[in-house]
Amino acid sequence: MKLDKYTVGKRYGKALFELAIEKQEADNVYQELLTLREIYHEVPGLGDILSDARLEPYEKDEIMNKLIASYEGMVKNFLMVVYKYSRMNDLLLMIDEYELRYDEHRSLILGTVSTAIPLTKEQHQAMEEKVASMLGYKHAHLINLIDPEIVGGVVIEANHQVIDGSIHKQLEQIRQRLMKKESVQ
Repeated sequence: MKLDKYTVGKRYGKALFELAIEKQEADNVYQELLTLREIYHEVPGLGDILSDARLEPYEKDEIMNKLIASYEGMVKNFLMVVYKYSRMNDLLLMIDEYELRYDEHRSLILGTVSTAIPLTKEQHQAMEEKVASMLGYKHAHLINLIDPEIVGGVVIEANHQVIDGSIHKQLEQIRQRLMKKESVQ
């Protein structure tokens, strides 16, 4: 049975994270994975090239040797295993899974806060502290998105949860209640 790329990404990312924790190298591995992600963004299609069965092995080996030259230890070994099993095209999913587990380990939640106008630095910091506390984390990192349609208030999306405190939502709820009252009369 062939596994889908998301399952593969989760399994490999989880395995690397657990090993990095065991060896007390989670921070170093994370930093190296960030540089690896940058390379993948700078060279789109690199994973596909390294996983392409139509290329000669020596051609892929040349590229792979250049890629792993700047890595050592756990990340280098990890890359060699991923390459050996022709999964280099799933590497970004593996990095995402590692990062998710790394952030969770550090009690950091990532998300967005949508507002009608940009938050000040102080408001943004206060929002991050409030969200972290509400959701049981030590820290939150929220990206401020601007959406004039929410009119006012905030919409927070983090950890697969949505907290909608927008005026738009409140107006919509009032409209729904008024429509219910009209239909009852």
